[in-house]
Amino acid sequence: MDILGTTLRICVDDLDSAAAVYERITGRTPQRYERGGVQVAAVGCFLLMSGPETELEVLRKVTATIAVADVDDACATLSEVGARIVAGPVPTPAGRNLIAVHPDGSIFEYVDLKPATAQGPVP
Repeated sequence: MDILGTTLRICVDDLDSAAAVYERITGRTPQRYERGGVQVAAVGCFLLMSGPETELEVLRKVTATIAVADVDDACATLSEVGARIVAGPVPTPAGRNLIAVHPDGSIFEYVDLKPATAQGPVP
C-alpha cells in the first residue's frame, strides 16, 4: 500500500468561521461539499466537519484520513493484516474511500483521489 499523506479530522460547530481560520493558517482555499447531512471543508491537511450531533458522533471515532494511491490495494493490505473493513470501498466527492478498524481498535478512513466516474456507477 502506497501512503501519500494524512488529513486531520476536526468536528466544528461553525464551519464558516473554522474554515476561515484554517484558510489563513494554511494559505489554501477550502474545498467544500456535503455528505450525509454533514457539511465538509477540506483545507490543506485539515478536514473540517459540521452537522447533526448524531452524524458527528460517528465521525469523531475515525482518527484520521489516510491518502493512498489505490483504495483497492489498501483494502487488500488491510485485510491481510487483520483489519476489519466496515465501509467501502465507495466513491466520494474526493475519490474512493473505505473505513477500516485496525487490529488494535484504531479506526481510519483510507481515500484515493481516483474520480468516481472512472470507477463506474455507485452500487
